[in-house]
Amino acid sequence: MSIKKILLIGIGLLVAATVFAAGGKDQSGASTAETSAQMKQAVVNFWTWRPEDVEGYDKLIAIFESQNPGIKIVQTAHKNTEYNTILSAALSGGSGPDVFQSRAYGGLETFAQSGYMEPLETWVPELKDFSPASRRGASSIKDGKIYGVPFASQTLFVYFNQAMYTKLGLKVPQTWDQFLANLQAMKAAGIQPLANGGKDGWTLEVLLGAIAPNFYGANDFFDAVVKGQTNFKDPRFVESIRKLGELKPFMPDLFMGTSYTDMQSSFINEQAGHFIGGSFEAGYFSKQNPDLKFDFFPGPAAKAGAPNYVSTYADGNFSMNPTSANKEEVAKFLRFLAGKTTGDLFINEFKQVSSVPGVDTSRSPFIAKVLQVQQYNTPYVFLVGFRYQQPTGSVLAQAALQGMMAGKLSAEEVCQQIQEGIASYYEPFRK
Repeated sequence: MSIKKILLIGIGLLVAATVFAAGGKDQSGASTAETSAQMKQAVVNFWTWRPEDVEGYDKLIAIFESQNPGIKIVQTAHKNTEYNTILSAALSGGSGPDVFQSRAYGGLETFAQSGYMEPLETWVPELKDFSPASRRGASSIKDGKIYGVPFASQTLFVYFNQAMYTKLGLKVPQTWDQFLANLQAMKAAGIQPLANGGKDGWTLEVLLGAIAPNFYGANDFFDAVVKGQTNFKDPRFVESIRKLGELKPFMPDLFMGTSYTDMQSSFINEQAGHFIGGSFEAGYFSKQNPDLKFDFFPGPAAKAGAPNYVSTYADGNFSMNPTSANKEEVAKFLRFLAGKTTGDLFINEFKQVSSVPGVDTSRSPFIAKVLQVQQYNTPYVFLVGFRYQQPTGSVLAQAALQGMMAGKLSAEEVCQQIQEGIASYYEPFRK
């Protein structure tokens, strides 16, 4: 080889080395350093049951990825009513996500004891700072281990359209009779009083959670029924179910065909004056219609002067797939989800009461009011107390309530079905 050729090769190698050191470009235009970083990125698949919250989670993910350039988070949101089935099939088939939203209480228990969740005490030391109430919804009652990072607590109450109330001269009701009078006033004015329907059974359980405690005795009843000192045929509970039937004249035409998304759309587009639901709705309402003026009040009391109770519960958690190939990266993401950035977003973006300890709630009047009405709170009866075995109290209540609202069952028959189903396995009811 000639000296000239050797010199040319040497110069070429020197230039290549200089370009590489300076962060040269590949054929796509990306720097060599960028391409190398992309090749080394660990992908963490993240599933939720809230398509409504995709944009909010995108904001969180962008912050996390900027702080952790070696980790790529891929979000997938499934419809809430289909989520458990899809998640269970994926996890049992070995193709599930690395991180996923998990239900609380009995919903978590089922997945944890099936081996689909990794205990998190070691991976996420911040869990020790969470409240006992939030950790309860993330813990197994069988082994006491914590299987999730709690993300929010929810409260059930009645939303109302402020413009409609002003137009009709209505006052926020304190009692059941006042609430029915407001519904009747809207109906007389040609306004759909109540957005709620019965196609999706879980929305009827929410209806029960928002209204019934003020008739069945709230915490006194809950404590007694969990201990087996009373049961769901208690006259107080029967009466609370009967009260739900009094709402039927104010629901949409053919309301048993009204789905959850129909309910949301009706209230958001100001076609209905009230929506009985949870605190988790507020962020979505505001996002879909920024001009919507709405507020809420706790479930009406049975009589004047009585406190207005609201049902509360730990909504859910973020959990780790024990078969994940990227547990270290998953743990980083979970610790981020347990931190202040996530807590602040839940309050300001989702308008939900974050479970993250020490977050600032002062900038959200909505959250401040939710915390205020929680002064009189009671556990969401079937979710908190009776979802640990099959058939769950929720499954029984949802099916029976659909039967009653469709005119096929009486309140007594609803309670009988619930009681018989739970008594088939619940030891305190079998004594």
